[in-house]
Amino acid sequence: MIEIEDLVHVYDGATRAVDGVSLRIRDGERVAIVGQNGSGKSTLVRHLNGLLRPTEGRVLLDGVDAATRRVAQLAATVGLAFQDPDRQIFAGTVKAEVEFGPRNAGLRDAALAEAVAAALQATGLEGDTATKPYDLGYSRRKLLALASVLAMRTPVVVLDEPTTGQDARGVRRVEAIVRELGDAGRTVVSISHDMRFVADGFERVIVMRQGTVILDGSPAEVFAREHWPDLASTYLEPPLAARTGAALGLGSTPTDRSLIDALAGQR
Repeated sequence: MIEIEDLVHVYDGATRAVDGVSLRIRDGERVAIVGQNGSGKSTLVRHLNGLLRPTEGRVLLDGVDAATRRVAQLAATVGLAFQDPDRQIFAGTVKAEVEFGPRNAGLRDAALAEAVAAALQATGLEGDTATKPYDLGYSRRKLLALASVLAMRTPVVVLDEPTTGQDARGVRRVEAIVRELGDAGRTVVSISHDMRFVADGFERVIVMRQGTVILDGSPAEVFAREHWPDLASTYLEPPLAARTGAALGLGSTPTDRSLIDALAGQR
């Protein structure tokens, strides 16, 4: 359980990047956080693994105040893949990059090899183990940063814009990873501007604006027509399926599957 209580974060004594946010995220839940740039999304999630500390309020992980634990301790619970992979990657080879986290978490021998192999396979990098990370293109460096987090096998995985720079195949790969993490009972929190990815892959959507939460519900609820003005206020559009369903009078159809089902029901 992640509990965020009246969280405030102020930068430079003036900018309230997060302004009184309270949330509960259940164990094993898949949650997407959306909103325009500067709405506080990244600032919010960086409190989960201690990279930022609250100006006011607190973050509890299974009842323990995150501010009382060191970043190295929190890293065993919350893995965070940054939006910019180049702020995360540092090792000389792909394999060394993916090994670093789980090795420092105490994995050794067969357990370490298994964790690394599974992460590389999930991200499609199993053939690049000896490659220098910066010889990879941007999209594959994004996948490498994700693999380094997956190998940690943390109960909570936080992804900041995981589909940025990915082609259709890469997006499907990230979608499969999110689905498999959820099936394994791990909590997934993702920031994204890709509303189709959000609607397809997550059971809960949180919309932020100017450091506050303005919507919180299922994709069907958040992307329903009555909330379009709220989405527009933070420069978001509902996914195409939702707009198509509304135009056809089919109700809230945030995913391609729900739109097809609604159309089938009209026959």
